[in-house]
Amino acid sequence: MRDLDETDMTILRILSADARASYSEIGEEVDLSAPAVSDRVSRLEEAGVIRGFTLDLDRSQLQGGVPLLVTVDVDPGHTSAVRAAVDDIEAAEHVFQTADGDVVFHARLSESEVEEVLAGVAGAGGVADFDVTMLTDVDWTPTVSGSGFALECAECGNTVGSEGQASKIGDSVYHFCCLTCKGRFEQRHERLESGA
Repeated sequence: MRDLDETDMTILRILSADARASYSEIGEEVDLSAPAVSDRVSRLEEAGVIRGFTLDLDRSQLQGGVPLLVTVDVDPGHTSAVRAAVDDIEAAEHVFQTADGDVVFHARLSESEVEEVLAGVAGAGGVADFDVTMLTDVDWTPTVSGSGFALECAECGNTVGSEGQASKIGDSVYHFCCLTCKGRFEQRHERLESGA
């Protein structure tokens, strides 16, 4: 995959601010025709940089409950189990895992749900403590400013550079840092598909 240029980054900034922006509106900003913008957006989708255009709901308008920020102090070696338990919480809108293995999540819960949700997370085992903070306001504004895009090799985890390869395997597009990693991944995928 080619490196993302400034035009790609500008398109991503515009779409992150308004996913419904028309290709002609975007084209005016980046000095391209609507079909050229469409081609770039398609390439970004094929590369996996854009995974879809989502609806950003203001959940406070749709349901009651209190917005909470919960930090789960996780014992070493239990992060995966606790993270899986938190991922199963339907009301968890954002889930984070810290470098030291703790799990933090934001959820909007009714008072009667808080104890039940925390008990479910504790049931995963390895929970040392909870820190529950009631929030007065929540705003999440994703941005592409100040960040570069670095695709990760599906085989070895290294950064995919300009020499990288992309390949559609099954229903997904995977990125590889080199032909060797691509070959290894494809061989493993074929063995799994054939049941060997």
